[in-house]
Amino acid sequence: MDVSANVSPIGVDVIRAWPRRHEQVRVTLPEGATVADALSASGWSLDDITGIAIFGERVERDARLHDGDRVELLRPLLIDPKDARRRRARPK
Repeated sequence: MDVSANVSPIGVDVIRAWPRRHEQVRVTLPEGATVADALSASGWSLDDITGIAIFGERVERDARLHDGDRVELLRPLLIDPKDARRRRARPK
């Protein structure tokens, strides 16, 4: 009996973003796939990536994926969020 016939594929979105634009690719993986599998399937370079998240929660590359997950590639912050808020709140 072929065990792989019982494995359902899952669909996962891999997303990377910059200010005012983003890219998204949908990958189909076997059930039980990890974040590392999704990253490999996306075909994207991981240069400048400082972390990975699923729906905004940081995860490691060995985290298991579920159908419909959104894998987000995190880049370094250009400015501290507190400093950005202070600058916006400063009177002009």
